[in-house]
Amino acid sequence: MDFAGKTAIATGAASGMGLLFAENFAELGGNIVMCDVNETVLNEKVNEINAKGNGKAIGVICDVRDYNAVCNARDKAVEVFGSIDVMCNFAGGTAVRMQKVDKEKHPEFPDVPIDVYDWGIDVNLKGPFYFAHAVLKRMREQKSGLIINIGSITGQEGDGYGMDYPTSKAGLMFGLTKSIAQYGAKYGIRCVCVSPGPVLTRAAMANMKTLLGRAADPQEIIDLILFIASEKGQFINGENIMIDGGRNSAPRDCEI
Repeated sequence: MDFAGKTAIATGAASGMGLLFAENFAELGGNIVMCDVNETVLNEKVNEINAKGNGKAIGVICDVRDYNAVCNARDKAVEVFGSIDVMCNFAGGTAVRMQKVDKEKHPEFPDVPIDVYDWGIDVNLKGPFYFAHAVLKRMREQKSGLIINIGSITGQEGDGYGMDYPTSKAGLMFGLTKSIAQYGAKYGIRCVCVSPGPVLTRAAMANMKTLLGRAADPQEIIDLILFIASEKGQFINGENIMIDGGRNSAPRDCEI
């Protein structure tokens, strides 16, 4: 895979799979615009990638809930690198975990303050929606581009407590991805959603069962994304691709 001359934007790029994608894309010769809210860590990771001397990286402080900040990231990508070839929406997380909700004080869904769920829907659904709206303006001019949304097995399974997360992810997996693909077709723009099962970005993910008996290594998810973005993946469009070790295929009435 060779991404020389190509430019990707990644959100949530200071850590986790967003960072891993940025590292891989640059290692394969591409330019990477790394967006995150953690300025100190982001700058550190940008410097590390640039020190390796392959593709080039820049960092842009960006809260994906802020449309003006999203447009600034888009404009910075075009200003520095001249194009936006790939947009990867990695930023996200379950609000009750990310906002450190005390489950003893807020034991059930109606007990959790609504602003917690607002945060989750804003980051997990509106953030990718904002970025799609912003970068499609540029991709339309280029008559090319790829938007990668990140779904989740939870968007298929649901969650009776952290409801913002499956609600948002299902919206990405089916509504937004298909809609962008439909709009973008006449401009040579594709959209694909990659939906992982348990991934070892957190140790707790090892407790989620799969038919393969393990959680994914984060690199396995990134390898699929890189394939979709490469010349070999150009016929994949408008799809939600589950990469979950068979979790979604497992019988629901028995132990895996």
